[in-house]
Amino acid sequence: MDITESVISHEPTIRLVCFLSVFGAIAVWEFMLPKRSLSYSRWVRWPNNLAVAVLNSVLVRVLLPTTVVGLADAAVAKNWGLLNQLSLPGWAEIIIAVLVLDFAIYLQHVLFHAVPALWRLHRMHHADQDFDVTTGARFHPIEIILSLGIKLIIVTALGPAVIAVIIFEVLLNGSSMFNHGNVRLAPKVDRVLRWMLVTPDMHRVHHSIVVQETNSNFGFNITWWDRLFGTYREQPAAGHDEMTIGIELFRSRREQMLDRMIVQPFRGPAGNAAINREEVTR
Repeated sequence: MDITESVISHEPTIRLVCFLSVFGAIAVWEFMLPKRSLSYSRWVRWPNNLAVAVLNSVLVRVLLPTTVVGLADAAVAKNWGLLNQLSLPGWAEIIIAVLVLDFAIYLQHVLFHAVPALWRLHRMHHADQDFDVTTGARFHPIEIILSLGIKLIIVTALGPAVIAVIIFEVLLNGSSMFNHGNVRLAPKVDRVLRWMLVTPDMHRVHHSIVVQETNSNFGFNITWWDRLFGTYREQPAAGHDEMTIGIELFRSRREQMLDRMIVQPFRGPAGNAAINREEVTR
């Protein structure tokens, strides 16, 4: 068995170990140095948010016969995709693939805010009235399946190396937990990190109940896309300690339960999902 085959066969284990390691580290950080007080007990939110993550993992394995990593391996073997038509060093392929995939996730995120039908799915993530490491795993199952479908299309067109896809998937999952962390960072450290990475303070703005703030800071990993396309917002107007997190429609404790979260896309109006670039950058 060569290295690629070994990596593919152990991919679920690699991702699980990385998930548990990052989750544990952020959870401890939140306990030791929290940024904000929580509105609800972890005993209320965490079982429901993590249950969504488990449900999503099971559904993906059952409904989709191939993973993004498996498709990347097939693309290399069958010479599919742009990168397989170019003669680039391995390190250059990895950098290009990670950047392209990260940009695609940024565009997908914008799309899920701009299209009312997609916003109905994505707003379950925003309906969390607290902001911590489990929020980074709270996505509607239909959104997860659509997101995976988008990644499969991009991988087929791009033809990235297997190692590049695994690096990207680990970075995406890890950065989602990090930038949703209820953790305190020194302002100077936050400012330095923001030139490259999405920090918790930066992404927390995106979870504000204020629509113009919700429609900003779409990046999950790299901050460049928000800065380049004018969707970057430095701070929430009310400040991090006073800002309200969530959306107007689902504000009760009952809405934080798994059964209610699953049916949220099918209840109530779509809400104001339109993105006004001038308002976002103001």
